[in-house]
Amino acid sequence: MLYAVLSDIHGNLPALKSVFLDMSREPVKGVILLGDLIDYGMQSNEVADYIDNHCPYPLVCNIWGNHERAILLSDYSGFSSERGEQSARHTASILSQNTIEYLRKEANSEGKACFLLNGRKYLAVHASLEDPFWHPISPEDVRGDYSAYDVVFSGHSHLPHVFLRTYKTDNKELRDKHAVTFINPGSVGQPRNQNPRAQYALFDDETMTVSLRGVKYPVEEAMALFDGSVDWFYRDRLKMGV
Repeated sequence: MLYAVLSDIHGNLPALKSVFLDMSREPVKGVILLGDLIDYGMQSNEVADYIDNHCPYPLVCNIWGNHERAILLSDYSGFSSERGEQSARHTASILSQNTIEYLRKEANSEGKACFLLNGRKYLAVHASLEDPFWHPISPEDVRGDYSAYDVVFSGHSHLPHVFLRTYKTDNKELRDKHAVTFINPGSVGQPRNQNPRAQYALFDDETMTVSLRGVKYPVEEAMALFDGSVDWFYRDRLKMGV
């Protein structure tokens, strides 16, 4: 079974549509959403509507990111820059009631979710167990104990990764080791790894293999939508993926 893993769409509808077009060429059975559908980009309402009404795949999970939490709870204390807070406040002012209701009713406000696939235990978390919303997992620091899981999906950093950690366990057949695979698909709408393509992952739960995808999309079209209501920084960074 092939699953698409998407994170950090950030109101970038052209990027999202290009990702779904790429997905349509594969036998995708479901989608794992890791949060931050909204903010930064100019089409937060359109992205939420697209996921809600036009996604042709079942959602395995759909969790809040830090931007959903900040905006829907009116708590902007986590942002590290003034421009980030200003962008979130602007997005809060233009969210439609349909978008708000969708995010409140259909997305998990805890920023994390557990589920089973093919007999394995999975964790989806926007950032990490240390802090589901603000402190991301990285290969250098996983920020928490994940020994109870087989696979961990996370986002927030906008930096794709796939790596494995082993935890000690009492199982002689496995040489007292339990392997956990960590997967970050990167960002669909605001990539930051110097690759401007819309990024997501395809995960095969039978073979336990991962494909990190980078999809060309009309970046200039997305940039042209910016109207000065948020800092131009969020427009300009799309061109270089920074």
